[in-house]
Amino acid sequence: MRILLAEDDPMLGDGLRAGLRQQGFQVDWVRDGMAAEREITSGDYQAAVLDLGLPHKDGMDVLQALRSRKVNTPVLVLTARDAIPDRIKGLDLGADDYVLKPVDLYELGARLRSLVRRSHGQTQDVLTCGAVQMNPAARQVTLDGQPVLLSTREFDLLHALLLNVGRVLSREQLEQQLYSWGHEVESNAVEVHIHHLRKKLRADLIQTVRGIGYTMLRPDA
Repeated sequence: MRILLAEDDPMLGDGLRAGLRQQGFQVDWVRDGMAAEREITSGDYQAAVLDLGLPHKDGMDVLQALRSRKVNTPVLVLTARDAIPDRIKGLDLGADDYVLKPVDLYELGARLRSLVRRSHGQTQDVLTCGAVQMNPAARQVTLDGQPVLLSTREFDLLHALLLNVGRVLSREQLEQQLYSWGHEVESNAVEVHIHHLRKKLRADLIQTVRGIGYTMLRPDA
């Protein structure tokens, strides 16, 4: 799950990035409001963590600009501004959640997972497609109730597909979810991970839509 972190404090930003990565998130980190707006608008992020006190462009202004441009990426506002009017303003401008500093990293991770689930129309914390179940928080996958050991990339790719059951995702879209900045993407990486998932789960679990991408279909579809 790839997210954007917008935080100008070097120590806090580094700690947040490291803590979220330990929970399985792919994290890109920017340090000012203009960069945050640019990356959220142009990047394929599942969610964004947006500090309000950013240089060059305040987080509130970034949020307002995103929503006025119909950018629907879920945004979790992270701020030291604890006045109720500030929280109301942020929510009215289109924030999806609001967390006050100092923040617990595991709570932040849980809130991000919840935001992403809701943005994909998922209400349960366990994702299911046929005999496959995934618990993103515990990073566990089972097939017919039996645990399946997946690599980090395999897990993230399966997670993206389970969030979008019935929808075709292109190779480029899947790559966006698997790799954050600074990670080289091999030309056939997605195909290799799909091959491994089919071997570890079921051969017909992930369908190839020739010339478009990949999808998972519910058994009753």
